[in-house]
Amino acid sequence: MFDAAIAAAQPARTLARHLPAPPRGRTIVIGAGKASAAMAAALEAAWPGPLQGLVATRYGYAVPCSRIEIVEAAHPVPDDAGLAASRRMLELVSGLSEDDLVICLISGGGSSLLPLPLAGITLDDKQQVNRALLKSGATISEMNCVRRHLSAIKGGRLAAACHPAQVLNLLISDVPGDEAIDVASGPTVPDPTTCADALAIIGRYAIDLPGHVLAALRSDAAETLKPGDPRLPRIRTEWIATPRLALQAAAQVGRDAGYAVHVLGDAIEGEARDVGKVLGGIALAAAQHGEPFAAPCVLLSGGETTVTVRGSGRGGRNVEFLLSLALALRGEAGIHAIAGDTDGVDGQEEIAGAVIGPDTLERAWRAGLNPQDALAANDGHGFFEALGDAVMTGPTLTNVNDFRAIVLTRASRANT
Repeated sequence: MFDAAIAAAQPARTLARHLPAPPRGRTIVIGAGKASAAMAAALEAAWPGPLQGLVATRYGYAVPCSRIEIVEAAHPVPDDAGLAASRRMLELVSGLSEDDLVICLISGGGSSLLPLPLAGITLDDKQQVNRALLKSGATISEMNCVRRHLSAIKGGRLAAACHPAQVLNLLISDVPGDEAIDVASGPTVPDPTTCADALAIIGRYAIDLPGHVLAALRSDAAETLKPGDPRLPRIRTEWIATPRLALQAAAQVGRDAGYAVHVLGDAIEGEARDVGKVLGGIALAAAQHGEPFAAPCVLLSGGETTVTVRGSGRGGRNVEFLLSLALALRGEAGIHAIAGDTDGVDGQEEIAGAVIGPDTLERAWRAGLNPQDALAANDGHGFFEALGDAVMTGPTLTNVNDFRAIVLTRASRANT
């Protein structure tokens, strides 16, 4: 099911049908994200006319292209390569005409890959802000609100640089609710949020920012471009892959194997450990009482949870979810689960996620591991690596958020 979810979101399968006819003028391609290089390759294969462009992707995620330049940069904490790519991208779209077309290939991860800061803010400042946001427990929407108000390229600013050309956004969603402004912090769409919203988020999570960064957030220069802004060109946005599409593909695999499949939602948010407890309770009720679903069945869900890192571990929302889920299930027979990020990277680790089964806790105790201590330390990665239950995919070249599947192979004795 996990493989099917990833395969369904591959740009080579979905991008071509969203393309328009070539314009009278030039076609310029820009973009950023973990899937952007694969999107560029799919575009080159399908586009009938000339084109040129520049796309930034994560280290290790490049795909060979002949007409679109692929630049690799750091994620989730930005680096100089992303900074240089951001500047070059703005230069590439300057001086266009109404007859030109800009195709923007945007996917998750683009926020870190386009880190060009506002005047007076340095890359080091952006790196500090990113690290603080990642540890804070803020939702992806909240993090992106802060990021785009400290950016010289996000929040519609890259789109404004394209004016008066036409802009076509081709997006792969990695955010709950498929909000375009939250994919890569919305470089090519207008932003309805404000500096006041960003400052409220900073206060809500007690994020410590340097004085000059706070001063920038309080200035007019930090305000993003709003809907209806005359500086924005003609913009059309198309979704080429979404979490819902991936879950539908996974659901079909489950049905083909003879299971009833229930999709609990594609936009589930909250602390990963809390989501683990809730879904564990639902799975136990189904196994023991046949309510609200009867086994054998599959419970699928997507979205993006958060981890507030308070311990010494490495975080990772999918492994934290699974560790909490295993504790909630207490070794219940006949229940197995997988959780993984569809881009192959859970948090800051080159590990997609992990799997659990009825024997997970028992094997951990025999190995001298304490699951409760691992959860308290936010050390899901260390826990599952020690058990040999980590799931490693390598770069998947797409990104449609987290994937979670709980499989109930049979009802418990209490239910039978």
